Amino acid sequence: MTSLRRRGAALAAGLLSAALVLSACGGDDGDGDDTGGAAGGTRSIQADNGTIEVPADPQRVATIGNTTLPFIDLGGKPIGVTEESASDVGQLPEDQQATYESATILAASADEVDLEELAGLNPDLILVQIPDSEFEPLKARLEAIAPTAFFGLDTEWKALADGVAAAGGLTDRLGEQKAEFDTRLAAIKEERGAAIEGTSFVDVIRWSSSDAGTFAIADIGCSEIARDEVGLDLPEAAAGADPLAWTSLPFEQLGELSQYDVITYPVDAEGQPTEPFKPVVETNTWKALPAVTSGHALGVFCPGNNSYGSVIRYLDSLDKALATLPDGA
Repeated sequence: MTSLRRRGAALAAGLLSAALVLSACGGDDGDGDDTGGAAGGTRSIQADNGTIEVPADPQRVATIGNTTLPFIDLGGKPIGVTEESASDVGQLPEDQQATYESATILAASADEVDLEELAGLNPDLILVQIPDSEFEPLKARLEAIAPTAFFGLDTEWKALADGVAAAGGLTDRLGEQKAEFDTRLAAIKEERGAAIEGTSFVDVIRWSSSDAGTFAIADIGCSEIARDEVGLDLPEAAAGADPLAWTSLPFEQLGELSQYDVITYPVDAEGQPTEPFKPVVETNTWKALPAVTSGHALGVFCPGNNSYGSVIRYLDSLDKALATLPDGA
């Protein structure tokens, strides 16, 4: 995820998951249709804007900010959304792309949403994840349209999935995704443990907004999954400091990557370096790095890190990349 909002969402504490409560709940069929509540009934959920009464079976959900892709990933079909970047949409599975494209685009960002247009869609639930400073001026107006569940940017991705699933009646699908995530993660740790143990890794990135001739050390986004979930030894910012990924480094410093055993870098779904990263791999400094010449520069596909489905796809790509390393790299 390349926007500052999504980078901010990755710096989270994950408290919502523990706080999430349902005062009344119905099951769903695994495809997102809650069939357990009485018609017209409600359930109580806890979000960052308090205890929210949401429909027992929400049918017309609007998503604003970072809630759109997690909701779609869970099988939800939003009626209205704020716009996602073409690159992010292009990385979705085809069925999810179709779901996104079938929704009304409300605006490029939350602060530009035409609230009259939103009201005209007759939503029965609104899901929001944007900066607090943007939500506060909209809060009362959104809540006047429909029950609104807000999640701040400090909400960690797993907790966001919990919150979106609880509000949207998609908890059965969430349970399936969690089970698949746990299975994939355990398999990687068991099968690639020897290659990971004692090996130093560095994850490098170049944003579409990066200045010419610069790159960055990634320590947020999918890099967090690799470090915190899989256990790769990756650099990260000191506690309380800005992420390393926010600091642009000149290409002249690419040579400093020679201190690491393995380099991971971003590729697209076809395994080719992403457009922003192509200038890096074309430099002579990159080509001369020991990890590159030894085959220990690994392209990894990261379709996103804000929902279980995208993280599972990332784990699949990382697993294939790690499989090319000898034990101990």
